[in-house]
Amino acid sequence: MVLSIRHYVASDRDRMLAIFDANTPQFFAVNERADFVRYLDGNAGLYAVCEREGSIVAGFAVARGTAGRAHLNWILVDPVAQGGGIGNAMMEAARTRAADQGATMLDIAASQHSAPFFLRHGAHALGCLENGWGPGMHRIDMELPIGD
Repeated sequence: MVLSIRHYVASDRDRMLAIFDANTPQFFAVNERADFVRYLDGNAGLYAVCEREGSIVAGFAVARGTAGRAHLNWILVDPVAQGGGIGNAMMEAARTRAADQGATMLDIAASQHSAPFFLRHGAHALGCLENGWGPGMHRIDMELPIGD
């Protein structure tokens, strides 16, 4: 199945919110939904969606950080589509977008549930803030080297 990645447009909002809701509370705390809405509304130009067979199945953003760094923001996959290589494709695209911005390091703020995925892609955990995303949802700050 062919996966395509394109820029987010306002008409994608409801589908992305449905994907967020499908990942709550397993991967996101309920209280994070308002933050995700604000991010989509305020950073639409940074966000990308992934389509498979004409349906949006995932999304993510890469934002410029401090010198030499970029941030991976709001990476999420429809649970029905997980396990089909979409996460790997998004990580490859995120690395490329970060490198295109001149970054050599990609910062990731994960949870204890998503951190193992990023570890498999070569990220390193820097620290943990218990309940950092909400009750029972710990924030794991990570970084992923870009390139060699």
